[in-house]
Amino acid sequence: MNILKTTVLLAALTGLLVAMGYLIGGVGGMVLFFVIAGAMNFFAYWFSDKMALRMAGAKEATEAQEPHLFAMVREIAQLSKMPMPKVYVINTESPNAFATGRNPEHAVVAVTTGIRGILNDRELRGVLGHEMGHVKNRDILTSSIVATFAGAIQMISQVLIFSSMFGGRSDRDRNPLLILGAAIIAPIAATLIQLGISRQREYAADKTGAEVTGDPEALASALEKLQRGVAYRPMQDSPAQQAVSALYIVKPFSGQGLMSGLFSTHPPLEDRIAKLRAMRTGPRATTPLAPPVERGGANKARPF
Repeated sequence: MNILKTTVLLAALTGLLVAMGYLIGGVGGMVLFFVIAGAMNFFAYWFSDKMALRMAGAKEATEAQEPHLFAMVREIAQLSKMPMPKVYVINTESPNAFATGRNPEHAVVAVTTGIRGILNDRELRGVLGHEMGHVKNRDILTSSIVATFAGAIQMISQVLIFSSMFGGRSDRDRNPLLILGAAIIAPIAATLIQLGISRQREYAADKTGAEVTGDPEALASALEKLQRGVAYRPMQDSPAQQAVSALYIVKPFSGQGLMSGLFSTHPPLEDRIAKLRAMRTGPRATTPLAPPVERGGANKARPF
């Protein structure tokens, strides 16, 4: 199913890029963008995870630097029966996390510095279970491809706007209003494609992670804190962060309102929390973690 989903996704995004190429340069532009799309398909499969990590500003951590975090990730990987992923850290006070990679053997789990300041160990364990749920469900490649193409479409839409305002192809049939409209619609179309896969994958990862850890309440509690944390310290709303926003466990920006919810790549947190709490059918199952490593208070959750 994920192979089919990825194929359909690539076809849709390729078609969108080819259409944008036609608007920029006619048939010649369409052919050029088809070649570019083919190269991007290859690039997206092999390097989309690296591009997503770069856009997010993530840096690889070593076990010597983050022994406690590595111990938690290793435990969740073992419970998930998955290989140990690489661990990355994003230097931002905005609390969040995501997983990426083209398959479980090349998976990455990334957490922000901010998430460790507001979650206790049990809650962080729930978040890591969610991220390993993405790895276990094998949807990390699809989400990374979306992030790569979304970033490209954002940049190309800026080219379209520049082209429509300052010249370019001088054919009589060139319609600046059409080009300007496409520049606005293309990122929206890319977002709608993201919506087609992102919301369900979050529900699925919540369920898988809660089953693996045996502690759905931990993830539910973490999501409540992350909702308040992002509202208090949202990420910088840049094109790069917009492109990878669908990867994060919660929407990294604080926008509210009908339009924000309608085009959100994440399902409502209230629904996710309710589904997790509906899973509480027996005693909480937990597995002992490695002893906490003091890192200047990083393991002491601070409330909002």
